[in-house]
Amino acid sequence: MENSAAEKGFYGEFGGSFVPEDLKSVLGILDENFEKYKDDPEFKEEFNYYMKEYIGRENPLTFAENLTKQVGGAKIYLKREDLNHTGAHKINNAIGQILLAKRMGATRIIAETGAGQHGVATATACAIVGGMKCIIYMGKHDTERQALNVFRMQLLGAEVVAVDKGQARLKDAVDAALSDLVENYENTFYLLGSAVGPHPFPSMVKHFQSIISEESKRQILEKEGKLPTAIVACAGGGSNAIGAFAHYIEEDVRLIGVEPEEAATLTKGVPAVIHGFKCLTLLDEKGEPQPTFSIAAGLDYPGVGPEHSHLKTTNRAEYVTVSGQEALEAFQTLSKVEGIIPALESSHAVAHAIKLASQLDKNDIIIVNLSGRGDKDVEQVYKMINK
Repeated sequence: MENSAAEKGFYGEFGGSFVPEDLKSVLGILDENFEKYKDDPEFKEEFNYYMKEYIGRENPLTFAENLTKQVGGAKIYLKREDLNHTGAHKINNAIGQILLAKRMGATRIIAETGAGQHGVATATACAIVGGMKCIIYMGKHDTERQALNVFRMQLLGAEVVAVDKGQARLKDAVDAALSDLVENYENTFYLLGSAVGPHPFPSMVKHFQSIISEESKRQILEKEGKLPTAIVACAGGGSNAIGAFAHYIEEDVRLIGVEPEEAATLTKGVPAVIHGFKCLTLLDEKGEPQPTFSIAAGLDYPGVGPEHSHLKTTNRAEYVTVSGQEALEAFQTLSKVEGIIPALESSHAVAHAIKLASQLDKNDIIIVNLSGRGDKDVEQVYKMINK
């Protein structure tokens, strides 16, 4: 579904690079280096080494037999990004970008994070390559509900900056990181965690995260001898979802992104420019990005990746909403039935997959991208169900 303009950072009308001229030149250099190295044999060899020997890929495609029996209908498989080192899909992209940053001579890494998983992944990547200062911007509200991940980042050697402007959430952390990049672009690499932002960030993140669908496609053909009926993934900024969709976009497979009802960007958003790119965006009555909230900090963003916006408007992908209560119930269901504690972000996808499976028959197959594990959310869930 990518048109030729996607090479210049557009997916249909979405994407682009709406930034100041000095930053545009910095992003141009980044794009040149990404294009230079992404298919370079030595770069790929190093990337694949870390994927296998450090992250632990390939991770399993697990048949959720107990959940399938309980729900009835379609077979449910779980793509186990929760088993990656650091506990989520975020490390795939962090390793790819840190290897690029090293080749570009960066000495300082900055990143934004909501749920904290990307911050942990970035701090981990900086630790493994060594010699790079690591600064993570995180909304003050999110530092409080994800205090364990804040400590993990600090333990890994990162400086965590709590952003108290605006809502003190993910959007505000992105604002702070972009401002830092404008001021310090000469020695700083912005390791952006989701498939958002000005070109080339969405393309870069998709490239490194597409390993998810590359593996799941091969695995499901080995296990079932056919492609799945549907791929289901949670969608905030959209990195795990675009990685889970990538190798199925040209196939006859349903692509389903699941958003929180409280931040339904793809369901209710309108085209607008946010953080230097055009996407479907939730706007208030003044035309400003609308305040959002989700029980899953990683889905708490008023915009979304430009390719998701394109997949939505061209009807190639479906986007649905799940309430916080439904996600909370799915969190508990998967834990009790399969012995797998999912991240609250992933729980949104699990919740929809349960509903979808019951509407399909036993010949159908659903792959749920289990984007992360729920260790980080256990204390928060405990408080919610025992209040």
